[in-house]
Amino acid sequence: MRVTEARRRVAIEGVSPEIDCGRFPAKRTVGETFTVEADIFADGHDQLACYLRYRTVAQTEWTDLRMESLGNDRWRATFPVADLCDYRYTLRAWIDRFLTWREDLRKRVEAGQDVSADLRIGAEHVVKAARRAAGSPADAGRLKVFVGRINDGARGHLPAGVDAALDQDLLALMEAYPDQTGAVTYEKELAVAVDRERARFSSWYEVFPRSTSKRPGRAGTFRALEKRLPYVAKMGFDVLYLPPIHPIGRSFRKGKNNAPEGTPEEPGSPWAIGSEEGGHTAIDPSLGTFDDFDHLVAAAAARGLEVALDVAFQCSPDHPWVKEHPQWFRHRPDGTIQYAENPPKKYQDIYPLNFETEDWQGLWEGLRGVFLFWIERGIKLFRVDNPHTKSFAFWEWCIASLRADHPEIVLLSEAFTRPRIMYRLAKLGFNQSYTYFTWRTTKAELVEYLTELTTTEVAEYFRPNFWPNTPDILPFHLQGTPRAAFAARLILAATLSPNYGIYGPAFELMDHTPLGPGREEYLNSEKYEIREWDLDRPDSLAPVIARVNRIRREHPALQSMGNLWFHHIDNDMLLVFSKTAPDLADAILVVVNLDPTWTQSGWVDLSLPRLGLAPTELYQVQDLLTDARYVWQGAHNYVELDPAVLPAHVFRIRRRIPAGRTYPRFE
Repeated sequence: MRVTEARRRVAIEGVSPEIDCGRFPAKRTVGETFTVEADIFADGHDQLACYLRYRTVAQTEWTDLRMESLGNDRWRATFPVADLCDYRYTLRAWIDRFLTWREDLRKRVEAGQDVSADLRIGAEHVVKAARRAAGSPADAGRLKVFVGRINDGARGHLPAGVDAALDQDLLALMEAYPDQTGAVTYEKELAVAVDRERARFSSWYEVFPRSTSKRPGRAGTFRALEKRLPYVAKMGFDVLYLPPIHPIGRSFRKGKNNAPEGTPEEPGSPWAIGSEEGGHTAIDPSLGTFDDFDHLVAAAAARGLEVALDVAFQCSPDHPWVKEHPQWFRHRPDGTIQYAENPPKKYQDIYPLNFETEDWQGLWEGLRGVFLFWIERGIKLFRVDNPHTKSFAFWEWCIASLRADHPEIVLLSEAFTRPRIMYRLAKLGFNQSYTYFTWRTTKAELVEYLTELTTTEVAEYFRPNFWPNTPDILPFHLQGTPRAAFAARLILAATLSPNYGIYGPAFELMDHTPLGPGREEYLNSEKYEIREWDLDRPDSLAPVIARVNRIRREHPALQSMGNLWFHHIDNDMLLVFSKTAPDLADAILVVVNLDPTWTQSGWVDLSLPRLGLAPTELYQVQDLLTDARYVWQGAHNYVELDPAVLPAHVFRIRRRIPAGRTYPRFE
């Protein structure tokens, strides 16, 4: 063992966050803070100096932050992530000999002991610091002044010497020029990937452009969709997500309700990508031209909507890649290309890509080129179809390559699959992820799932995006159900998660008829036919959606995930939770009736410290959905929700009311 190693007495363990032993980065968005904790300790009773070191990937110098002790050898520090880039962080610690001496001196003084010798020892510590400060003459001079004052104390002026030794200015100088003999640096440099705000907070609205025409029986276009933008913007969404807009294959084209054989007049599935008109970098001519698309993107931006495109890496038999790159597909013994199957289902209109091809480099470059093509046209949001059926190695390479030049991109992973695979994709770089929220319906299921997403290590890298429905999924709890069921799921999705989306207009118009018993698919699915929607229906949920999205925009408490807290209520059909902004500047309390049919009531027991409330004080709760206001006191309060009216309260803890006021004046 080398001498330098023998003198290292400090141990650094239990660093958090550290994703898979540092293999993957944690995630934050610009403007957030990043907190690191670690177990740092040494033999004996000496004081420690513990520092968090951080820098951007472009920087060479570290910024050091002194960590605070949490007790029991646990330490913490927080730094801001202000730039759209990756950061690096690590830890460094050493025995703080001056601080150890200082604390011992204080104890001896309090015990009334003679500290003359101790002052001479301390003066020597300061002399060495003055030498280390030689590059800063002013600081070196100040340290030398302290040396003189401490030595004067050792020579008989004890009170003055002690005052100098315990001076806070001296402590600050000693921390600026520390003795790092035996310092230990954590063996890893860990990473945090920083995304733009849209990755943390977004409201997605999915719409099929071909179903936007106001003329019955006529396919919609980008220009027709542009006329619907005011409708979408009025509901308060900030992302307009379009299913694949590429040419649709004609071979084995599916018909209505996924019929194996469609007629020539039927439009086919947009996910059967590619025809003689082009593939993933082409536009279906029936939707319009590239000029029309660019005009749509600009018009959407003018209304506060960012366009997101679907990226589905699969091909119809007519895709140009089938002829140009046959090696990118699997071939059966008879030489034909293997179409997609999920036995017993067969998808003859889709050819999956073979990520085990010998030409994997060509395939990877071709797929990355699809992203780059649309990025160059101004698209920075992508919903990626079934990424779990593609190579992990490809995604890690592709996303890192894209982020290197385009850190502003946001990728939503549509991977309804096993948890470990979903989490792996998030670690590999996907910024948001679909979740199991679609199927979590009971109070126990919701609490258990949200607790996992917000209180475990998953919260450091997995950003949920809650969808009550999708074109593929009409969940059982929304089949044949009343309006309240849709309203409740909307409010749950939009308030539990800062990222959420709906497939419309199917959702706001409460399309609830399944393809058949036991099927979570829509009858007359828009995936296979052009639908007509009556957006002016009086029972539409559009006004409720608009209100909910406005609440989300106006209240920072609803724009983060990790601030969620569930409160107790004595009724399992009622779910109560809160979200708070830092320093409790904004506090939202949500109560949802999970029963879409019957009125439910109960007594809620709030965790008052989570809301910054005292046990006896009066406070007002304002329902942001209806503007109704109630005066509550303490933790125990009554709630009642009739789903026929509204299945939820979204309360703002508006302001505290001084105790003793019998008739508060509300602002």
